[in-house]
Amino acid sequence: MRRSKWLVLGLLAFVQFMLVVDITVVQIALPSIGSDLGLGREALTWVVTTYTLVFGGLMILGGRLADLFGARRTLLIGLVIFTAASAAAGLAGSGALLIGGRAAQGLGAALLSPAALSIITTTFHDKDRSRALGVWAAIGGAGAAAGVLLGGLLTAGPGWQWVFFVNVPIGVAGLVLLPRLVPDQYGAGQRSIDVPGALLVTAATGLLIYGLVNAGEAGWGSASTVGTLLAAAAAYGLFLVVEAKTALPLMDLRTMSRRPVVSGMFLMLVATGLLLGLFFLTSPLLQEVRGYSALETGLVFLPVALAITAGAQVGGHLMGRFGGRAVAAGSFVVTAIGAALLTQLGESIWTGVLPGFLLAAFGIGPVFVTATSTTLANVPSAEAGVASGVVTTFHELGGSIGVAVMSTVAAASLAGPVVSGTDGFAAGYAACAVAAAVSGAVALVLVPGGKAVAVAGHGHGHGHGHGH
Repeated sequence: MRRSKWLVLGLLAFVQFMLVVDITVVQIALPSIGSDLGLGREALTWVVTTYTLVFGGLMILGGRLADLFGARRTLLIGLVIFTAASAAAGLAGSGALLIGGRAAQGLGAALLSPAALSIITTTFHDKDRSRALGVWAAIGGAGAAAGVLLGGLLTAGPGWQWVFFVNVPIGVAGLVLLPRLVPDQYGAGQRSIDVPGALLVTAATGLLIYGLVNAGEAGWGSASTVGTLLAAAAAYGLFLVVEAKTALPLMDLRTMSRRPVVSGMFLMLVATGLLLGLFFLTSPLLQEVRGYSALETGLVFLPVALAITAGAQVGGHLMGRFGGRAVAAGSFVVTAIGAALLTQLGESIWTGVLPGFLLAAFGIGPVFVTATSTTLANVPSAEAGVASGVVTTFHELGGSIGVAVMSTVAAASLAGPVVSGTDGFAAGYAACAVAAAVSGAVALVLVPGGKAVAVAGHGHGHGHGHGH
């Protein structure tokens, strides 16, 4: 039984890795896609953002479906959709078909990801649970870095279509193995769903992500950005009203208001924002300022992926000794130091860029572990799916915010079709350093103290050693 549990974790982590890789894997392939399909800048932007928009927008609904109809069933349906959509995207002969395939990939991912995390939180307990969540958390960051590497390798090799085709054999293998290894897990026994709440939270999250992505393109003060963000706020407000009056709400608002859950959402939001913000800055710095090829840039990101993974594993061990508060605060300090080193913009990649990048990435790894553990250790097992959806939603929101903010801060260098100067990059790295330092201070106040990690299967909403 013990061996099969870890095999299940390995399979689920690999599937999640595939989902996260798809957020960044197309970045380096965009020039080739645009050339082959005749797509302009706006259409290429949608090739990237459609996946994140649908993935993040439907995540909470996907988590609730896992609670109601079973995590295993939801997982397999999501994997079927994602695998088929990946094949369709690779075969696409037009921009419309490719963007449609990306939307379908997002739908599959929104079902698959929270269901997989729900299975992990209800399968592992005590120290095994901390280790399992450490592995899961490392995937969130390492997958984003590995996507850049994989995108460079596949685009330079068999062609951009393979950034999508590579998902197909992985998905098929998962569909063969997972039904044999994962027991059928049902939710709380309910078979009804809060349709108005589901529609409102999906629309609100989709509007929010779209507004953040649009801010990076049109600016924070543009009418389209402000209007979209206001519409998102209104939809979230209406969602709260509906949930308060619904007998069987999509999510228990009492769970969402608890301090451990709020701190977990904050940590996930900031960690992902910092990580993808650093990626967004460093990729054009290497390619357009330092003259690296797409493949060479991808290879630079390989040790960054390893640093995130190592940091997450170290963080998982340290949480048991020092608690989430100390780990989160200390990790943000490490990230701030790394980002500060990057502001020097040294000419040599080995001495001027990579040391700071590696240090910042190593610091972000433990924050992912703390975010996941803090949230999922403090909800009842019947709500594990929707809590997983919330955590992963904040992963997507954080990435959108990080890219949008860095696009604005670094505009002096990124404005126009050609990168000009390095002042914008220095300003962007400085902003990351300040954000990490401030977040470390917030973590000291917000993240609950205590060393123990609660077991989700206890059926209560409070973790041992955690405050409210």
